[in-house]
Amino acid sequence: MRTSEIFRQTKETSISAKLIINPQNSEYQIDTTIGFLNHMLELFAKHGNFNLYISGKGDTNVDFHHIVEDIGIVLGQLFFKALNDFKGIKRYGSKTIPMDDALSSVTIDISNRPYLVYNVNFPKERVGDFDVELFEEFFNAFSNNLRCNLHIKNHYGKNSHHIIESIFKAFGYALSEAVSISGDQILSTKGTL
Repeated sequence: MRTSEIFRQTKETSISAKLIINPQNSEYQIDTTIGFLNHMLELFAKHGNFNLYISGKGDTNVDFHHIVEDIGIVLGQLFFKALNDFKGIKRYGSKTIPMDDALSSVTIDISNRPYLVYNVNFPKERVGDFDVELFEEFFNAFSNNLRCNLHIKNHYGKNSHHIIESIFKAFGYALSEAVSISGDQILSTKGTL
């Protein structure tokens, strides 16, 4: 079973996390101190069929930026560590998911080359007290730390909550496909990623 654990401590945040890829049943326990982020990570774990445990806190009295970005860093590191040498993974994954009025697509290539394309416009800047522009920081941190190409596109949507929910569900499905085992070789003509 592919698994990893990480503890990250800075002057701004403290995060402990554990990941199990493709368990028999998805389980998750998420506590980032930010309810909306918890909800999105729970959707990601459920729809990606990952066991994900995250406990984090940060200087949310300043704003949510540091904890959101650092959760993205830790999540990327969890997958990078659990995948080890990338041998046998499918490497690519893509999914388009609707959520009521919103439709979003996520495509990923676990290539050892970080690159984020984030084509998302929100009709409102906040969901409750959460500034939705922070999700770009989250996904950039994830891409840099898993070292993957990550393309995220919202096709349309009228509700910011629905837009980001469709993105996180598609993110879970696409990543689950990319990390699935399809053989025993590294999927690259170079022989390495």
